[in-house]
Amino acid sequence: MSIPTPTPQDRFSFGMWTVNWTGQDQFGSAPRSPFDPVEILEKLAELGAWGITFHDDDLIPFGSSDDERAKIIERFKKGLADTGIVCEMVTTNTFSHPIFKDGAFTSNDRQVRRYGLRKVLRNVDLAAELGASTFVMWGGREGAEYDTSKDYNAALDRYAEGIDTVAGYIKSKGYGLRIGIEPKPNEPRGDILLPTVGHAIAFIDRLENGDIVGLNPEVGHEQMACLNYTAGIAQALWCGKLFHIDLNGQKSIKYDQDLAFGHGDLMSAFATVDLLENGFPNGGPKYDGPRHFDYKPSRTEDANGVWESAKANMTTYLILKERAQAFRADPEVKEALKTSKIDELAQPTLAADESLDSFLADKSVYEELDVDAVAARGFDFVRLNQIALEFLTGARG
Repeated sequence: MSIPTPTPQDRFSFGMWTVNWTGQDQFGSAPRSPFDPVEILEKLAELGAWGITFHDDDLIPFGSSDDERAKIIERFKKGLADTGIVCEMVTTNTFSHPIFKDGAFTSNDRQVRRYGLRKVLRNVDLAAELGASTFVMWGGREGAEYDTSKDYNAALDRYAEGIDTVAGYIKSKGYGLRIGIEPKPNEPRGDILLPTVGHAIAFIDRLENGDIVGLNPEVGHEQMACLNYTAGIAQALWCGKLFHIDLNGQKSIKYDQDLAFGHGDLMSAFATVDLLENGFPNGGPKYDGPRHFDYKPSRTEDANGVWESAKANMTTYLILKERAQAFRADPEVKEALKTSKIDELAQPTLAADESLDSFLADKSVYEELDVDAVAARGFDFVRLNQIALEFLTGARG
């Protein structure tokens, strides 16, 4: 097969912080210089990307005056118009400056919480001005290292208060924005509040303005918690809460690696693309948002390597998309899905006209069932997964 070429119709987007990561980490200084934001727009457009996202501080240096901020924003808007790149999501940095060392919305210090809320609301206005559809909120500092340091009940109250306030502000202004909470189990805090998709869904259910609050799950964050990303976004879809996604690569439950998409668990990446592009085998809700990459170019790369790594994310996704579509269309796969009884899973356990009394009275369900004969039946899951692997590797299709 030929290597696919990305186009804006694929709706690939990148965080400005991804390609603009200079490679500085806790153990070494930066091997690269940052790019100008407009240059980033131009390079992404050249590569066939569709969208850009950013934290406020990615674009506007922390502490900039109002005049400086306005000039930067106007220049960026012109860059968007000139390149055709869409600003599809905006978020706020509430983790870099030392004021946020104990969080923004859940800091024990009320002055910090008030400052953090004001910073977020200012950038909600910016997101609306730039035409973004999603406002992501990652609470990287909302957590603790010591359980004795935090009243978790009060912290969750304050977290809910903060997000509800932001959501209420969006509604009051008539902005076409939805909030996407981004879960993560740890790093930079020892433990972060709302560590997984499941925690975040339960939290959203308690919000007054939860109708416009959903999720922005990230591959690496779920896998850091030893969880299945595809299953996580599937549950978010089932709940109607998959508002945005972050795609990258991760190898097991170590630090947040932010590898290029597919450069970690490739079978998991295949399953993710299969779900995003083909939907559930029996139908159901589908994701229709951007394919957003939240990765970091390896510290080993030079400036050219940054753009090669950006291209790698899109190319890998398109290769997996083609492989997943071929997989779903194959007659043997359709037969294997049926053998595995995946279609039967869509059938309600109780018939539509079946009462619980009649179910309990049906002796064929329990008393007369040959449980050993039923238990002896195999599901052929290994064969089905092997076929998927053969499509993934190009041995089939």
